Amino acid sequence: MRIEEHVALAPYTTFKIGGSADYFCNVRTKRDLEDALAFCRKKSIPFSIVGGGSNLLISDSGFRGLVIKIELRGRLSRDIDTNFVEVSVAAGENWDTFVEEAVLRGVYGIENLSGIPGSVGGTPIQNVGAYGAEVADVIVSVTACNAETGTWHRFTADECKFDYRTSYFKTLVGRKYIISEVTFRLQKQGRLNTSYKDLTNYFIEHKELPTLLSVRRAVLEIRSRKFPDLQTYGTAGSFFKNPIVSASVAARVCKLFPNIPLFSVSKNKTKIPAAWLIEHVGGFKGSTSRNVGSFQNQALVVVNYGDAKADDVMEFGNNIINDIYAKTGIQLEREVQLVGVFDVQ
Repeated sequence: MRIEEHVALAPYTTFKIGGSADYFCNVRTKRDLEDALAFCRKKSIPFSIVGGGSNLLISDSGFRGLVIKIELRGRLSRDIDTNFVEVSVAAGENWDTFVEEAVLRGVYGIENLSGIPGSVGGTPIQNVGAYGAEVADVIVSVTACNAETGTWHRFTADECKFDYRTSYFKTLVGRKYIISEVTFRLQKQGRLNTSYKDLTNYFIEHKELPTLLSVRRAVLEIRSRKFPDLQTYGTAGSFFKNPIVSASVAARVCKLFPNIPLFSVSKNKTKIPAAWLIEHVGGFKGSTSRNVGSFQNQALVVVNYGDAKADDVMEFGNNIINDIYAKTGIQLEREVQLVGVFDVQ
């Protein structure tokens, strides 16, 4: 393993934004990861992890420590019984390549998560979800290294403490663990989930019965309409989480905006689409400022249209947060992970 100095980080993120890291290394084995963390402990410097770089906004000043690029590869598949198969996948594997291979093998469980950019190791941290599915639905365990001690731990799904777009690995204590492998349990004879509105409409419009392959194709087609081409523009995908509010807050906001869509999460909790708030309450959909904008086809997506700076993105996001709060009392929360020190908080 080679540790480099003063490495530009923007090329390692889908946002195409960010300064340089004091130190940078590619980790291809567990031993590499142990050595990288030992380097941090020896120098008393912080570390930051980069996988596929799809959910990161790195500050213009970069990162004063070691950035560890996870390049762990490999997967192991084993039959559990006549209907279930478990697949252990290294953290550096491309997520959508894994989804595609699962669909082609005819196993169910992650087809609705097609097209999500990034690496496998990032999926449990964020508990990625889309089109009515979450990765937590199929995770059996997560293997990770304790950065403080260099020891390894296998987390069960329960220990991961999955919740909406979060997990144990996003907590103050959990952040010290670096994921090396994720084990998934998939079904050989599963049930397709097309209950999400966009998927339901897709199959009605196309007048076809859903299959594993057609659900993946549908998700990819829908996503292509809602997200910009990463080869052309920079983005981290959905910039904000959908707020989950109390029933009383939902009722109050509904009186202000009778057409607002509401989704029951539990008896006392309601999910409100952040995209709807940004578009219909804030009027930000399609707007731009300093080469940063809300995507014209999906208000939830913040786009780097040129040479935007991290602080430009932060300012644009803050304008949305402040506007929505002033009009509804709902505080939008960023989904994107921030790395480094920002001038605009």
